[in-house]
Amino acid sequence: MLSAGCGLGGRLQLPEGSAATSAGASVPRTSWASGRKGLNPTAAEGRRGVAGVCVGAPAVGAADSAWLLHTLRQAAMKDSLVLLGRVPAHPDSRCWFLAWNPAGTLLASCGGDRRVRIWGTEGQAWPRCETPAAEGSACAWCGGQAGKGEEGEASLQLNVGRSEKDFSGKSVGDSWICKSVLSEGHQRTVRKVAWSPCGNYLASASFDATTCIWKKNQDDFECVTTLEGHENEVKSVAWAPSGNLLATCSRDKSVWVWEVDEEDEYECVSVLNSHTQDVKHVVWHPNQELLASASYDDTVKLYREEEDDWVCCATLEGHESTVWSLAFDPSGQRLASCSDDRTVRIWRQYPPGNEQGVACSGSDPSWKCICTLSGFHSRTIYDVAWCQLTGALATACGDDAIRVFEEDPSSDPQQPTFSLTAHLPQAHSQDVNCVAWNPKEPGLLASCSDDGEVAFWKYQRPEGL
Repeated sequence: MLSAGCGLGGRLQLPEGSAATSAGASVPRTSWASGRKGLNPTAAEGRRGVAGVCVGAPAVGAADSAWLLHTLRQAAMKDSLVLLGRVPAHPDSRCWFLAWNPAGTLLASCGGDRRVRIWGTEGQAWPRCETPAAEGSACAWCGGQAGKGEEGEASLQLNVGRSEKDFSGKSVGDSWICKSVLSEGHQRTVRKVAWSPCGNYLASASFDATTCIWKKNQDDFECVTTLEGHENEVKSVAWAPSGNLLATCSRDKSVWVWEVDEEDEYECVSVLNSHTQDVKHVVWHPNQELLASASYDDTVKLYREEEDDWVCCATLEGHESTVWSLAFDPSGQRLASCSDDRTVRIWRQYPPGNEQGVACSGSDPSWKCICTLSGFHSRTIYDVAWCQLTGALATACGDDAIRVFEEDPSSDPQQPTFSLTAHLPQAHSQDVNCVAWNPKEPGLLASCSDDGEVAFWKYQRPEGL
């Protein structure tokens, strides 16, 4: 890391390998002041140029070119993440987590108000009506009104009568509307939600120690099963790619694997007690029945089925504080983890007999940290999301910011480098808790925060970065 002084008395830490550090120079920048969340740029001091960079700060030797590169980079990133709209998803409470359905048409949010809300775009038929009624008449199947869209094509505006006040199907922000409110399932905060691979079921994990399974019925959801067994708060839930397995984790330090049969009956088939502290997150491999968990004990665990039980097959160590979230890349060969230590680590899977000579234990593959993203975040990183369409990596941070990284195409796959391609310092007014890439539309990103809002963004990689 290179620490550089600013002409106004501030300091800037630059990640090694960045354009500025590879030039071996200090980079002048605007001054910084202590605030609620640590260091924040002061708005009043100094004259400002592009992207808040200090104008007229004294250059130190070879710093001129490095400063110019940094300025141009900041300018290029300025418009790489554009706000599409915001909705007050969970007013007067935190919004904890977001999950897109597999089709990318619906977004589920959950929060401290004990509710799950389902969001879609205004005018979108949900669920899709294959035979809408004639224009101006009511559809017998869904009760909505058929009409004409902006482009003259047939559209259907659904009636969402079961939503709460101010969420009754009216637009609450740039065409995003609340389609449904799931309010009867939990008694405490809903921490996370997850869609089944078929998109017909939604699981919600709550601090009330239960997990609810909701089934989509026409224009609403019905709680069909409540999973009990954890001793206290359930922190996360995730479906396996087959849809036949569900994983939950809890503050009771355990990970549970549930099996789903053809009659929608759920049975716990394994209780895993590999962690020594609160388990924060679980995620499945995108195309294998391989499960990963993140914990307050600073580790990541991986599990697989062995004969008739599930076993821990790997422990990933390296983070220096709580691991908050995990995300597999599109291939499933790499896993990203984010932590309270303000770093993102990229882990790679090496099968037995790999060409790189990485040692493996028996038939189990080995996981090795091949890259650490450090120096970019000033506070805890609460979530990481790996876009399955583009490979872009987004983070949600306690400094109220959203960042996007992309892998450098020319870097060594065994030692990859990632560039910061988007940085929105005040994406929300409070901690950003979650970021979620749309599974069908490249660049569409949703985020949520302690401020209770959900924001929708369009990301486009800046040219030249």
